[in-house]
Amino acid sequence: MGGPVWTDSHCHLQDEADPEGAWAAARAAGVERLVCVGTNAAWSRRALELADRLGPGVYATVGLHPHEASAGTSEVAAMVGELAGDPRLVGVGECGLDYHYDNSPRPEQRRAFAEQVVLAAHHRLTLVIHTREAWADTFGVLQAEGVPERTVFHCFTGGPDEARRCLDLGAYLSFSGIASFASAGDVREAAKLCPADRLLLETDSPFLTPAPHRGRPNTPAYLPLVGRAVAAARGEAPEVLAETSSGAAAQAFGLQGARDS
Repeated sequence: MGGPVWTDSHCHLQDEADPEGAWAAARAAGVERLVCVGTNAAWSRRALELADRLGPGVYATVGLHPHEASAGTSEVAAMVGELAGDPRLVGVGECGLDYHYDNSPRPEQRRAFAEQVVLAAHHRLTLVIHTREAWADTFGVLQAEGVPERTVFHCFTGGPDEARRCLDLGAYLSFSGIASFASAGDVREAAKLCPADRLLLETDSPFLTPAPHRGRPNTPAYLPLVGRAVAAARGEAPEVLAETSSGAAAQAFGLQGARDS
């Protein structure tokens, strides 16, 4: 394959009407790996099924999104326990806190998040964090429960101060199409200071479509557009960022050799 090779560290391929076609288009765009992320028990099962069906290069996580924290973590915890060691399964999440929508009561969000932090650490899986307008409580839960060895702040929306605090915890920062939005200067400043070996890229498809396709559903094939926006913010060539971010994703999710052939 000519050109840069990318890794989409966070997408929801379950939302695609034609997942096989979306994966083929992504590969044609240079995306060689993707992580299909669960948000509840049903969507986590679907992510695992897609990883199985689509084969090498496609991975899955199992988790309970803060929007659905009221459902409780028992189903996702059981799934993780049953599948521990399965090469398809690389993470727990996305989980965390969302105080913008408050679709579940905040105490239930904090409880579900804490339980999944413990679950990821127990099974030595990557923790995938969603945090929105909840930085203080996010850090508070992590301080109380401990930070798993591999932790990713997905769709990083903070600025330099939040980035430094996440990096001080040993976490990875994953940047989305938001980096291409004119209003996202703080996110680009965070991307500039992030060490290359801790910087991941994601589409979060079908959400957060990068420029110039805003207004359309996102898809993993648009990851190079995210990469170009982040590379421009960092003042580096896209092909360099493709290599370093793919290497960081492999480290963050333990992908080396697991399902790549």
